[in-house]
Amino acid sequence: MEGEKVIYGIYPVLEAIKSEARDISEIIIAYQKKGKDISEIKTLARNKNIKLSLRNKQRIDTLSGTWKHQGVVAIVSAKRFVEIEDLVHISLEKRSDPILLILDGITDPQNLGAIIRSAEALGVEGIILPKNRAVGVTPAVARTSAGALEYMKMARVINISRTIEYLKKKGFWIVGADEKVKKPIYNQNLNGPLGVVMGNEKEGIKKLVKEKCDILISIPMKGRINSLNVSSASAIIIYEILRQRVKIHNKKVDKNI
Repeated sequence: MEGEKVIYGIYPVLEAIKSEARDISEIIIAYQKKGKDISEIKTLARNKNIKLSLRNKQRIDTLSGTWKHQGVVAIVSAKRFVEIEDLVHISLEKRSDPILLILDGITDPQNLGAIIRSAEALGVEGIILPKNRAVGVTPAVARTSAGALEYMKMARVINISRTIEYLKKKGFWIVGADEKVKKPIYNQNLNGPLGVVMGNEKEGIKKLVKEKCDILISIPMKGRINSLNVSSASAIIIYEILRQRVKIHNKKVDKNI
């Protein structure tokens, strides 16, 4: 554990209680804050014997470090990361064609939070982050993920390149997103265990990491803007992987019929 952290926002706090992925020492709600979700938070907190306090908005502003807290903060244990070996084992145990998202130096907490939200919604088994030179799992990340952070398995590694080599030995095919290449994502076979590498907001995937990828793909662009935010690009790529798999599955079903 890295000590206690603060998460804020109605849905991040609500999902933190429901998931039971972290220990919660206290939930603090602003005076006069009402609503269905607030009532649910209070009920769940009482049922789980979590300390519940009412404070003024100024106190919550100070605790959260922002005014975007929606009148709710929780004091929780740090996000539990898993070892990369455990993440791979769990993913392959769960399904034969897991998707792991490898983030090579994401620095914006809003981007990381949005990526986690999309990844969880689309069934990604886990996310791999570098320990250095990247944004950590901050309260802003938790809020932007809208609660998805509490359900997403995550591993932090020292070296992304070596991690990719390890994933290859375990049978993963490594796909890197690179807007400069002319290999549209929809023309590639994206079945089997996949590690999908998304790069830094400004520089993309680092050169050494890019060289470790089995294939580089791009998202075809039709408008005047020729690039996408990394969180949007991640969601599109993951969705295309799922689309291909559903299409293949449907063909097999039709053939069996």
